[in-house]
Amino acid sequence: MHHSYESLDGFGGGGGAESRPPGSGSLLTPLRDRDFRLLWTGATASLLGDGAFLVALAWQVYAMSGGGPTGMSLVGIAMTVPTIAFLLIGGVASDRLERRWLLVGADLLRALSVALLAGLCIGGQVELWHVIVLSAFYGTGSAFHAPAFDALVPEILSGDRLTQANALDQLVRPLALRLAGPALGGVLVAVAGAGGVFLLDCATFLMAAGTVLMMSPARADRPQAEGGSLIADLRDGWRFVRSHAWLWATFVSAAIAYLLFMGPVEVLLPWIVKEGMGGSAFDLGLVFAAGGLSSMLCAVGLGRFGLPRRGITFMLIVWTLATLAVAGYGAANAIWQLMVASAIFNGLETAGTIVWATTKQRHVPTALLGRVSSLDWLISVGLLPLSFALTGPVSGAIGAQATLIGAGLLGAIVTLAALYVPGMRTLDDRADRAHRRRAVVERRVRELAT
Repeated sequence: MHHSYESLDGFGGGGGAESRPPGSGSLLTPLRDRDFRLLWTGATASLLGDGAFLVALAWQVYAMSGGGPTGMSLVGIAMTVPTIAFLLIGGVASDRLERRWLLVGADLLRALSVALLAGLCIGGQVELWHVIVLSAFYGTGSAFHAPAFDALVPEILSGDRLTQANALDQLVRPLALRLAGPALGGVLVAVAGAGGVFLLDCATFLMAAGTVLMMSPARADRPQAEGGSLIADLRDGWRFVRSHAWLWATFVSAAIAYLLFMGPVEVLLPWIVKEGMGGSAFDLGLVFAAGGLSSMLCAVGLGRFGLPRRGITFMLIVWTLATLAVAGYGAANAIWQLMVASAIFNGLETAGTIVWATTKQRHVPTALLGRVSSLDWLISVGLLPLSFALTGPVSGAIGAQATLIGAGLLGAIVTLAALYVPGMRTLDDRADRAHRRRAVVERRVRELAT
C-alpha cells in the first residue's frame, strides 16, 4: 500500500530533499532523537512478537481445522473485517486526539487478545471460534494503531531523517516480522507450543505501550483536527485524496491487487509448506526469513543512496515485479524455491513501500495525515475479507498452485495499469522539471566560475 515528490513546506514533516547523495546520512541517524528511539524500540519488539505469532497462529489453526485452508480463511476474515470497519474512525481519532494514547490503547487491546488466546491454548481448551473472536479484537486494535503511527512519525522527524526513518522501519520490519520472529516462532512452537508464542507476543505489546508512554507528551501529542463533525472531517480527507491521482489511483490499484493475491498468499503458502511439501513450522519460518533478509538489503540500499527522482514510476514498477513473484509460490515444488520467490516478493515490495511512505508523509498536510492514512489502509485492504473468503472455494476448484499463479499474474497487470492513469506521474514530471532547473543553475554557476 504503501508517492511522489512535491516540495510543499509544512506537509508531512516538511519538504525535505527528494533524494540525497550517497553517504550523506546514516540509517541510524533518526535514533539520535529520544522520542523516535523510544517509538522505534517498542515497535521493533512488537514486530518481533508478531512474526512469531503469525507462524504459531497458522500452525494452531491448521491443526484445529484438519489441515484445510477454510479455518485460516475464517481467521483472516475475522481479523480484517474489524480493521476495515474501524479504520476511518481511527483516522479521525488520530487527527483529533493524542496519538500517543491511541497507540497505547491499541497495544493494550491486542495484548489482552493474545493473552486470552495463550491461556486457552495452554489450558488445552482452545477452539476455532475462540481464535476467530479474539482475532477480531486484535484487528480492531490495528485499526486505531496504523493511522496514529503513520501520523506520529513525521511529527517527530522531518527532511532526510524522515526518509532514513522509513528505510530503517523497512529494515527492522522484515528482520523482526519475517526473519527473526518467524524463526523464533518456529522454534518456540516446537518447544513451548503455540500458547508460549502467544504469551511472548503479549509481552511485546506491553513493552510497546510502555515505551510510547515514556515519550515526551508536549512534542508527541498534537491533535490537528478540532471541532466539526466526524462526517465533515472524513469529507475533508476524502476531498484531498480525490484531488491527487497519485493517492486515489494507488489506493484503488492496491485494493484490487490485494483482493487477487493477499488471501491466496496468507492462506495457501502455509498450506503448501505443510501439506503440499510435507514441511515443518521451521520450514515455513525459513520461507518468511528469506523474504525478510531480502527486504533488509533493499532497505539498506535505499537508506544509503536515497529515493529515486521518479518515485511513482519506480514504486509501481517494483510493485508489479513483486506481484509477479506471487506466481512463483504456485510454480515452486521445493522449499528453496519458495524461499527465492519470497525473497523477490518481499524485497521489491519493501523498495516500493519506502518510497510510498516517505512521499505520503511529505506531501499530505499534517492536519490530514491521520485521515489520509486511514483511507489508504481502508481502501487498500477493504477487499481483504472477500479475498480470504474466495481463497477456499477457488483453491478447492482449481488447486492451490493454480490459484497462486493466477493471482500473481492478474495482480501484476492491475498494478502496472495504475501507472497509466491520467495525472499519476504528475509529481514525477514535476521532479524532472526541478532537476532540469537545478542542472541549468549549476551549469551557469560553473560557467561564471571559469
